[in-house]
This record gives sequence, structure tokens and C-alpha cells, in this order.
Amino acid sequence: MIYSQLGKKPSGERLERIQNSPNFRDGAFQNINDTPQLAEGYSFGKVMFDFFFRKPKDIKPSQPIPFVKTNLKELPIESNILLWFGHSSYYIQLNGKSFLIDPVFSKSASPIPRTNKPFKGSNDFSVENIPEIDYLLISHDHYDHLDYKTIQELRPKVKQVITGLGVGAHFESWGFASESIIELDWNETRELDNDITLNTTSARHFSGRGFKRNNTLWLSFALQTESYNLFLGGDSGYDTHFKEIGEKFGPFDLVILENGQYNLAWHYIHMLPEEVLQAAQDLRAKQLFPVHSGKFALALHPWDEPLNRIFENSKSSNIPLVTPRIGELVYFENSSQQFSQWWKEIQ
Repeated sequence: MIYSQLGKKPSGERLERIQNSPNFRDGAFQNINDTPQLAEGYSFGKVMFDFFFRKPKDIKPSQPIPFVKTNLKELPIESNILLWFGHSSYYIQLNGKSFLIDPVFSKSASPIPRTNKPFKGSNDFSVENIPEIDYLLISHDHYDHLDYKTIQELRPKVKQVITGLGVGAHFESWGFASESIIELDWNETRELDNDITLNTTSARHFSGRGFKRNNTLWLSFALQTESYNLFLGGDSGYDTHFKEIGEKFGPFDLVILENGQYNLAWHYIHMLPEEVLQAAQDLRAKQLFPVHSGKFALALHPWDEPLNRIFENSKSSNIPLVTPRIGELVYFENSSQQFSQWWKEIQ
């Protein structure tokens, strides 16, 4: 099973298309600007030592994460809503179509069983609770965004997969039909059903499920209808691409950006909370939904620090935060919807 979770590396016509991408150079996909895996002054040995021997006591919550068990199958398909499952997994209904983004419903965000386990209360949704999905969007192939067990269980419910170049090889090795998979490069546009436009945009990150890195593409999405304009961020370090995307596709009614699992050692590939706010401003966001927290402990900060830091810093910003509980409905029609600081309920 561990071997199956690795997926499959691109080959044949898929590999030829990758090699013709302007973002593929020297045998690997490249970020727009130079992106070291570790910041200056840090080493892999020090990072691993800190992770195993210097974990803070509050890296995980002391009580279960509060959640709302919404019945997705009873939602009117014409309602334009978003529902968060924790970390970077969420469900969107827009113009009568359903979207599922980076779903992880298994008991581990890792190929190794019983490691990177979800917080109590954060994993009460399962594939069984998910309705039929028109579009499954995958931002990149890391285990906390592309989960083998979840994808296998979702297969009968998914009509179309949309992801970055090369990632389709994993899906085909897991039994998905090739005609159900759309692989895109940065800066491509697809007209979807019901007058929905999907634009692929860049990110500053990396990819890989084994020892080979960057043989598949990581990306973000701009999802547009006549009434709503959404940015679905995936994982990314801060860089110039946010302003370029904002100038080309903004302003956005809502931007969803990673805010969590960060460290100064790897801030080039995962933003700090202060950088998340700057990215939202660059994107010309009307509202900001910070994700990538509330489910897994993949970094050394206290579990609630990402939300505390961005909430405090947002007081000097004019961008309202969207902070729903897991399973709480977010209504696109209601831009004044209020959300609690649910993470402060856990003492």
C-alpha cells in the first residue's frame, strides 16, 4: 500500500508535454524566482533535530477541534457556498456545479501509517459524506493535499479531475480513466460548464511524493463566474506572482491562502502570517480565508498560532477574515457574514 501511495512518475506523451513547458528546465519544474528549500543559516540536520527534540507542548490542541456536521448531500445545488474540512481541504458550490479541493479524509497526512495524524474533532467528515463531484481540483501532489486513500474512495463520485502537469500519472496509476483527467500548466484557461472559467496561476513551492522532486507541477487557481471571483491558493511562499495575479485577475471576492505549517527555515516555500496578509493585498482581496491549519501538526509552532497571528495583524488591514469552523457554511452571497474566533474556545 505504501508503494501504491507513491503514485507514478510521468512518462511517454505526458513527459513530452512536461519537457515542452516553459516552466520546466534542467530536468525539473522551476519557480519564477530562485527558491531555496531552506533559508540562509539553516541546515537539514538542524531542522530535523528541532522537529524531533524541540516540539512545543501546544503543537496539538488539548481538546477536540469544534466542528459543524453539515449534511452536504442535502444542500441545494443552486446555493453558492463554501465548506472547509480543515487544513487545505474544502468544498465549493458555484453556478450549480460542485468543486472539491485537495481533500484529505484519511487518518494520516503521510504514506507512513499512524504518522501526521489529524487533531481530534478535525476529521469527522469522510468520503461517505461527500456528494457527487463535478470537478476535483488538486493544487499539487504532496501527501497533505493529495491523499491516496481519499482519492481511491472518491473515484466513483468524481466526474473530472483538474490538476498540474504530471500529476495525472498518479491518478491513472490509481485507476482513473485518462479522459477524466485534465492536466494544466501555469497561465492556462478552461471554460467549464455553466459559464464558469478556471484559470491556472503560479505558486512558489515544490512537488514530489518520493525522492524525486519537481517532476510534477504545483499551481493555484482563479475561479470565476459572472457574479464571483475566487482565488484558490494551494501552497506557496511569498513572491512577486501574487501581485501579478492580482493585476491580471483581481480584485477577488475571496482569496484562500495557506497560513500555517510555516517556519523561518522554510519561509521561501510556506508563507508566514504577515506575508499571507501582504499576499492578500497584492491579490486585491475583498476577503481572506486563511487555511493550512486546524488539522495537522506539520511544523513547530503552537497549533493555534497561525490564526492568532493573522487575526492580530489583520486589525491594521482593511481585509476582513473568513474563519469558519470545520463544516460551517460560508455563503458567497453574504459578504457580511460573521465568524467566531473558534480556536480561542480551546483552553
